[in-house]
Amino acid sequence: MGMSVTISAADTGDAEQILKLQYLCFQSEAEVYGDYAIAPLTETLDSLRAQMSEGCVLVARLGSEIVGSVRAVVDSGGTARIGRLCVHPRMQRHGLGGRLLSAIEDRLAEDRDTRRYHLVTGQRSEGNLRLYRKCGYTQVGTEKDRKVTLIAMAKDARPAAASDHAASDYAASA
Repeated sequence: MGMSVTISAADTGDAEQILKLQYLCFQSEAEVYGDYAIAPLTETLDSLRAQMSEGCVLVARLGSEIVGSVRAVVDSGGTARIGRLCVHPRMQRHGLGGRLLSAIEDRLAEDRDTRRYHLVTGQRSEGNLRLYRKCGYTQVGTEKDRKVTLIAMAKDARPAAASDHAASDYAASA
């Protein structure tokens, strides 16, 4: 029997492993854009820890190894800014990115006054764009970040009671 991937809230002890995973995962994005100074590759451990204390950070674990992560913070207007969704390269294309995105949406709908979800991805990041569209996001604009044009996407939050996934549904075979 294989191991299960579980999704749960991260704690500060996970920060180093999250940062290493993020660095690994965003190498391909940096290569696509020819820019190795993108924010996910220059983030510091202190910055990540500060974000962990201010927002919601979830991790996907395969045993004790963190193989995925996503984070968000909800602003005063009820918009959840979702970012840094990453899945270990060997775990990609198995639905884990979608599960992480759904899990953070559900968590934010339950725990915070979330009215809308917002995220950005590079315009050449076809896999990311495909995933976000599949999950109900639509383009709401563009932003420029150094050399990269980012596509801003959003969708309205569902009431927690209408959620497709209960917290207990986050574990599934990898």
